[in-house]
Amino acid sequence: MTFESLKKPSEFSKVYKRGKSFADKNIVVYYMPNHLNITRIGFSISKKVGNSVVRNRTRRLIRESFRTTFEGFDGYDLIFVARVRSNQADYHEIKRSLKYIFKRINIS
Repeated sequence: MTFESLKKPSEFSKVYKRGKSFADKNIVVYYMPNHLNITRIGFSISKKVGNSVVRNRTRRLIRESFRTTFEGFDGYDLIFVARVRSNQADYHEIKRSLKYIFKRINIS
């Protein structure tokens, strides 16, 4: 599955304002239908999570768990917000969090 990134601040604020959100102990997901055939994702990871190495590791874990779990998932803008607690989570815990959130969202 391929996806594009949300990069502009206006794209992020649009999802924050018009979209809905669900949370877990590790991650908050904001989502909104984009009426396109692609999924666009963005990440918001605060410096409270850790230094740049920890933040990038967390981002990679979230991206990989989303990529491997939700194939064929199209038509949404998603923003993943990592909570401070996510810096100690491993791959399986992040994947479990995403499955829980998307089950509550009823998308897949």
